[in-house]
Amino acid sequence: MFNTVLDNGLSVMAVSLCTLASILCGLIIAYLYKTCENPTKGFTVTLALLPAIVQLVIFMVNGNLGVGVAVAGSFSLVRFRSLPGKASDILIIFLAMAIGLSTGMGYIYLASIATLVLSLVYLLLAKTSLLDGDNKYRNIRITIPEDIDYTDIFEDIFKNYTTKMELESVKTINLGTMYQLTYNASLKDANKEKEMLDQIRVRNGNLPVISSRCVTIQTEL
Repeated sequence: MFNTVLDNGLSVMAVSLCTLASILCGLIIAYLYKTCENPTKGFTVTLALLPAIVQLVIFMVNGNLGVGVAVAGSFSLVRFRSLPGKASDILIIFLAMAIGLSTGMGYIYLASIATLVLSLVYLLLAKTSLLDGDNKYRNIRITIPEDIDYTDIFEDIFKNYTTKMELESVKTINLGTMYQLTYNASLKDANKEKEMLDQIRVRNGNLPVISSRCVTIQTEL
């Protein structure tokens, strides 16, 4: 079942089957990602065609998997040189590459089954709360005037509203007239986030305060 269709070389029939499998698998992957995320049309088109392109690269290097992976990997990472990608973007790119490698080696049945199984698993994980993270972690950026001592200025507020807090970085902004403090914090109650931010705004003179999702917390109060 998982034998390669290229046992007899690059015949017209074998190449046609591999190309058709690459395009169909690419369309499935692109439609899946469009359903689960909100990518641009250009990105979904890229996903749809990437398996066929990787397959072509493998054909051009005469089935040399090592050379093919190196070349295709270099091409696929061009997008991320200038545009930061989400983890899901990188995941789906490598999935499309893996399918292209499989069809490029002639394993069209393996590529088809892998596409269907991994797509269903991705859809399940994306549409359910099975692997949802804790929504209490926050990255908080606070702007304060340069004449305020930032050392313990918000400590009492964080003690009231967070279970963990860490001052991650301090930098000057606005030509050195202000500081921007970046904290990692874990909220006691996510519903009281606005109340905490309002108290911070009173303390920092109503300068900008930004709260966003954070991944890890290390230091405990």
